[in-house]
Amino acid sequence: MLNILNEQIAKEVYASHLYMAMASWAEGRGLEGISEWFYAQSEEEREHMMKFIRYVNERGGHAVVPPVEQPPKEFPGIREAFDASLEHEQMVTGAINDIVALALEEKDFATHHWIQWFVEEQMEEEASVQGIIDKLELLGKHGLYVFDRDIMSMRGEE
Repeated sequence: MLNILNEQIAKEVYASHLYMAMASWAEGRGLEGISEWFYAQSEEEREHMMKFIRYVNERGGHAVVPPVEQPPKEFPGIREAFDASLEHEQMVTGAINDIVALALEEKDFATHHWIQWFVEEQMEEEASVQGIIDKLELLGKHGLYVFDRDIMSMRGEE
């Protein structure tokens, strides 16, 4: 269990850096609303990492803060950045499900109970990003300015 939880810490660190890279990329293109959304996601992933670190340490393990793989610096476009975000969230959901499965296999009911927050969180994360992708589909390229302005208010919908 300790190994898989430490692996998840690494995934959360990478997620935070990936969203930060996306935010920086969008900000460099004058897309302040989109960059703010990605910055907020980055901070949320950092908070997830901290939850894992504290849980591991509170349970008598040793949380390991790993080196971070460099995320991409460039993205072909806004839609592709959000597609990459959804793909990453789906990968994280799979990893959380692996923790659930191992907790049940090992009869680690404390971890099984604790990880349920992340199960629910991942459903929300995927739905949030999919909702943005759906809106991008409706907007087309001409509505990007309005989308960029309005995305800041979308953080409150979670």
